[in-house]
Amino acid sequence: MKSDSRKVIYAALGANALIAVSKFVAASITGSSAMMSEGVHSVVDTGNQGLLLLGMRRAKRPADAEHPFGYGAEIFFWAFVVAILIFALGAGISIYEGINKLLNPHPIDRPYINYIVLGFAFVFECAAWTIAYKEFRKAQGSRRKFRFFTAVRQSKDPATFTVLFEDSAAMLGLVAAAAGVAAAYELGLEWADGVASIVIGAILAGAAICSPVRPRAVLIGEAA
Repeated sequence: MKSDSRKVIYAALGANALIAVSKFVAASITGSSAMMSEGVHSVVDTGNQGLLLLGMRRAKRPADAEHPFGYGAEIFFWAFVVAILIFALGAGISIYEGINKLLNPHPIDRPYINYIVLGFAFVFECAAWTIAYKEFRKAQGSRRKFRFFTAVRQSKDPATFTVLFEDSAAMLGLVAAAAGVAAAYELGLEWADGVASIVIGAILAGAAICSPVRPRAVLIGEAA
């Protein structure tokens, strides 16, 4: 797989690993379920990028007697696994955390910590998203009319568009977390923190449904 794809994944992996630690620390200090869900989100994304790197390495193996056409399609399998993990772990845990907060509401302490962490996380995610988007656009060539979803369906680089989907979901999740924390603390709506966690889970579920479109097509026989 192309070195540009590796650059995209390494950028996202490094950002997510640092962000995950800061989110968990903030969640433990402030008691925010939305921040805890965001921490889980970042951990899942970090693991996913590790799986994509594994898939890229395995896809480079040369053809052999059992696989005369090579292993190039294996990266699509790992991209499909990533989508399942986003749904099962990221979405499931976030929704569970949100429901638990709704059933057992409690105030958020020192929300400024959450604001600082979310602000830095948003900057890092924007940077990672920009790198992924530029590489995705570059892979499409010099088309006059660029249609994003058409490009996704036709893409030959599942690693880049998977990271692009993950980063898009991450930025939406950060906005939801910030809104939930602000409503819970500034307006005294303790349930808003739990709702934000559920929204984050829904965003992850949406990403999990959308991201395997191209991997599925290849896995069932479409040319890679």
